[in-house]
Amino acid sequence: MSAQRFFDWGLRLYIGLFFIYLFLPLAIMAMATFNDSRFPTITPWNGTTLKWFAELWADGRMWAALGNSLLVAGGVLCLAVPIGVASALFLTTVESRAKPFVYGLILSPLLTPGVIIGISTLIFWREFGVSGGTFLTVLGQATFISAYVMLMVMARLQRFDRTLERAALDLGATPWQAFRRVLLPFLKPAILSAAVIAFLQSFENYNTSLFVVGYDTTLTVYIASKVRTGLTPAVNALGLVLIVITVLIAIVYELKRRRELKPKGV
Repeated sequence: MSAQRFFDWGLRLYIGLFFIYLFLPLAIMAMATFNDSRFPTITPWNGTTLKWFAELWADGRMWAALGNSLLVAGGVLCLAVPIGVASALFLTTVESRAKPFVYGLILSPLLTPGVIIGISTLIFWREFGVSGGTFLTVLGQATFISAYVMLMVMARLQRFDRTLERAALDLGATPWQAFRRVLLPFLKPAILSAAVIAFLQSFENYNTSLFVVGYDTTLTVYIASKVRTGLTPAVNALGLVLIVITVLIAIVYELKRRRELKPKGV
């Protein structure tokens, strides 16, 4: 019993230290938002203030950069998800000697530094008269983000019973009907999760965006430029707002999930 009790306390200590390590930087960042100091820090504490939220609201360039990041993330979502799903379906249904080569080819952007992807994308599309901007940023990010989508969908497809699809075809369904009514509902959780990952990967991307964004500055590029010219706690205020929005979305999703799992009539 003493050994089991020691193991339980050790596990609790480890979990506690893990969550402290995970959330302490976010807590410090949030506290710095309310410090009356022109630098994003909590030491020394110069007094409590809300002025950095007002400064954030007045920073038009930051809001424009945030809008560009959301626009790029939406474009990447619309491009990477269909490509990733199609690649996963192709690799799990087609039997060919070229399958390992195609698999490695699709995954190769994940192993390529983002700087290389950004520079190569810019050089390639300049040959066709396309300069840096939102369109090129979407293309550059989608080249590797689609691989994340493919991997997540492939992991889900490995648990799919192909006999269900063949049974639908035997019962008179067309291939499109079998896909839409049998396979697609099964893939829905993986596709939604992959879409969230794709959106977040695009939103926080910096290395690739830096070389292809042109004059349409994204949020990460704008914050990096503010680090060189002088960062204020207004950036902390934006981070705190994003954290609150994320937590609220997670709470709403969890409440909705529990309501759906709750037996009817209870």
